[in-house]
Amino acid sequence: MSAAPLTYSPLDRAAFDAIAAARPEVVIPIEQTPDWVEFEQALGRTPLGIWAYRDASGTLVATASYVHVVRRFRESVVVVNGPVWFAERTPVAERQLMESVRGQFREHPSVDPLYVRMQVATPQAPATGPIEHGWYEREIVVDLTPSEPELLRSFRPNARNSIRRAQRNGVEVRHIPREEWKEVFATQLFPIMQETAERDGFQSFDSAYYETLLAVLGDHLRLLVAYRGETPLSWLITTEYRGYSVYYFAGSTHEARSTFAPYLLLWEAFKVLKAAGNTACGLTGIVSENYPGLANVTTFKRNFSKNVVVVPTTFDIPLSPVRYAAVASLLGARRTAPRTAKAAVRRVRVLAQRAVGRRGRVGVEAEQT
Repeated sequence: MSAAPLTYSPLDRAAFDAIAAARPEVVIPIEQTPDWVEFEQALGRTPLGIWAYRDASGTLVATASYVHVVRRFRESVVVVNGPVWFAERTPVAERQLMESVRGQFREHPSVDPLYVRMQVATPQAPATGPIEHGWYEREIVVDLTPSEPELLRSFRPNARNSIRRAQRNGVEVRHIPREEWKEVFATQLFPIMQETAERDGFQSFDSAYYETLLAVLGDHLRLLVAYRGETPLSWLITTEYRGYSVYYFAGSTHEARSTFAPYLLLWEAFKVLKAAGNTACGLTGIVSENYPGLANVTTFKRNFSKNVVVVPTTFDIPLSPVRYAAVASLLGARRTAPRTAKAAVRRVRVLAQRAVGRRGRVGVEAEQT
């Protein structure tokens, strides 16, 4: 017999703040806060609010902040880095939440999503997929509670040596004043992000995204830049919420690597975040089964801590399983078609080269007879 569905209700900022204040031990990702809702709105996206889920006794189970996403062939509702759990996250409780969420958005008056996407710790029905992965699954978390000397000693020797080498190379870390964030980012730092994306093979947001982030979430952010002379080499943006900080965005030039600037930059960030009362700093995603492309950044991040945290994987909750299966099949075919075509072209080229080689050998043999 299945458990009774959870009840759900929207939360305004005051209600959310009251829940957060009552449970200071719960880590609430900044993406699951009213501040992030304002950021999504500033980007022109469509947040659907933060909702609280309670059991039959009225006990709070979880909260989730939703964004409505419309893409070709489908629309969806996405929980970014959530939901947030206030009760024990058991398989039964997760299934109960997913069933409640599915009912909630099947009956929603203004959206008709194909699926709801959220993190699920125990894969089970109705979760499936996902059509594409939306969040990292493992990360390094640095404990900021030790003293600065103890924290430095906890790093791998490579990190400590690299910090000292950056200092000897004349690298200086500067805290950019908030009133200068937009101009400095647009003129000095976004070109570095473009260089980083091209070098590491990922697609960055446009400059307006980062500028909006800095403008809307400024109370929760820090912007640090490593310079050599007046040349910016490396930068990072950190977030802070309820004593938990995140190394959120970063970029570096080729010269930054040769001068070891990113090591000194992150060390300075740790010191500032610790002084501000943060007890931990998440370094975001590292390599995992679904994210093999994070191998390069994993090597860098492992220098600062051995503490690997597993993050629940993102799954889809289809509202119409038949339609979801059809769309997933179509999109899968579209993704594999280019790879199949390229493979076919490569096979044709190989066969052509072999044919040319055979003709050449035949010609030589004919001349020799």
